[in-house]
Amino acid sequence: MPGPPAAAPLPGPDPVPSRHHGHAGDGGPDPAPAGPIVRLRGVSVTLGQFQALRGVSAKVPLGSQTVIIGPNGAGKSTLVQTILGLIPFQGEISFLPRRPRFGYVPQRLDFDRHMPLTVTEFLALGLTTRPLWLGVSRRVRRMALGGLEEVMAADLAGKPLGALSGGESQRVLLAAALMSRPEVLVLDEPATGVDINGEQLMCELLDGFKKDYTIIMVSHDLPTAKAHGDWVICLNRRVVAQGPPDKVFTPKILAATFGLHQGHDLWPPRVG
Repeated sequence: MPGPPAAAPLPGPDPVPSRHHGHAGDGGPDPAPAGPIVRLRGVSVTLGQFQALRGVSAKVPLGSQTVIIGPNGAGKSTLVQTILGLIPFQGEISFLPRRPRFGYVPQRLDFDRHMPLTVTEFLALGLTTRPLWLGVSRRVRRMALGGLEEVMAADLAGKPLGALSGGESQRVLLAAALMSRPEVLVLDEPATGVDINGEQLMCELLDGFKKDYTIIMVSHDLPTAKAHGDWVICLNRRVVAQGPPDKVFTPKILAATFGLHQGHDLWPPRVG
């Protein structure tokens, strides 16, 4: 069984950021104008009798939109939950120069859809310790509305939580994550259960947030990952390759990630 999570912060002075470009899978210098904010070295995770991750070494450059791609069962969700400190592991995860504040958007919100809870009341749960049956204060309502405005969802404030569509739910979860003022925003398959218009809106929002946050996103959609990612980690329980999209989106790497035939079928994407 894996031991407890490795200590996150590194002692000593802050490292000097690199300004050089790396190559796919080489684990070398960083492509972004600063060093990595997250680095994993030999990270392995065992869930029961199943080894979900095997010796993963990867990095998330500061200020990047890093996209993790791979087939079903590749350990993508396990990897982001391990970075968040939710799963025990073996190996080392370091944060430079210190552990950042994380905001997490899960694939879906699991709750009783018959619960009489509005979007504002749901967001208030993360903003105050005051019981909801005492009402939501004006200050908290303003904060919740401000969070919804950030994700172009102010019109959802009074809507019952159980009546939200997939795209609306994802934007509410994104608003909740942003209200914690994170430095690193982690999204696990944000397009799950979202129609094409909602997916486009989510991509536009994330592109707008790139200047303010380091973003880590799990995605199964290769064209979206190529169009919006700055750094890509190809994962199949281990890191097959990592680097800028133009370095890793090749038939050879995708075949090694998704399977011999699937890689050639997945990229380039078919038209029509």
